[in-house]
Amino acid sequence: MDLKELRRRFRVEAGDSVQPYFTSDEEVDAWLNDAVHEACIRGRLLHEAEDATICRIQITAGQAQYPLDPRIYELTHLRFDPGHGQCEREVKLASEEILSHRYHSNWRTRIGDPEHAIQSDTGLRLVPRPEQDGTLIIEGYRLPLVDMVGDTDQPEINQAHHAHLVQWVLHKAFSVPDTEFMDPNRAAIAEAKFIDYFGDRPDSNLRREVREDFEHHVTPFWP
Repeated sequence: MDLKELRRRFRVEAGDSVQPYFTSDEEVDAWLNDAVHEACIRGRLLHEAEDATICRIQITAGQAQYPLDPRIYELTHLRFDPGHGQCEREVKLASEEILSHRYHSNWRTRIGDPEHAIQSDTGLRLVPRPEQDGTLIIEGYRLPLVDMVGDTDQPEINQAHHAHLVQWVLHKAFSVPDTEFMDPNRAAIAEAKFIDYFGDRPDSNLRREVREDFEHHVTPFWP
């Protein structure tokens, strides 16, 4: 289902199909892209392990801090490749508290091949601090690579989910304050339908727990 068809479905369900529209195409398109992002985060719909622009980080000896691609929001596997025919080594996610428990305070000054990574909201800290150059290979859940812009663009997620994206747009459209279109009851119903299909949005505490000292067991999403 492409952007044009998703936009049309919204206008039919919202009763906003006669010009001049209550909501502009630009607003609807933005909400549709937001809906895809929300669906990806709630349902863990897109897992990436191959795209080098996202999954390969060049490591420099002596540097411990590295930014993550902003489209990656949850890591599931990391490994360090020192190159030169040497074996890759798994890098495990950990928190500062766990590292302090295992290594006391000297984990901050250790130097060697990375064994652990501390994930922040936007980056990684490797422990020990790398003593040689190499490549950090990561796998994880991500957002769409690009947003929909043209009428023929389609959401990157499975087509089975496309029609349910409209509920998020209805929720946003009926929630705009001080407009004739505002309808809190219809907004709440649409949001509930979206949540019923894609799930609740994990809060920041849950996302932190997932990325720290957590054994990942991936369950396929299919309602």
